[in-house]
Amino acid sequence: MILKKTRLYFNGRDRATAGIGAGQMNRVGAVDIALKQAGEKTQGATLASDGFFPFDDSVRTAAEAGISAIIQPGGSRRDEDSIKAANELGLVMILTGTRHFLH
Repeated sequence: MILKKTRLYFNGRDRATAGIGAGQMNRVGAVDIALKQAGEKTQGATLASDGFFPFDDSVRTAAEAGISAIIQPGGSRRDEDSIKAANELGLVMILTGTRHFLH
């Protein structure tokens, strides 16, 4: 795997990648692209990110698309906002503690 200085979000389901939103300068755009590429495969899928979710907007967008779990590194000062949204929406959120996206 080659790590690049970009945002990367992908949707996975049934042990396969369903959509990738890479190379975007903002998390919302990257999440939108990944979800659109995955189409109906977002239902019950997992969204993984190489950067943290500092706001709850992407969590809410993922839930609306049918995502059931999010894996992200955590480490934002506002992690609690995303965790609270995930709990409110019934999503599983896993914080890995390892951040791959660097500015």
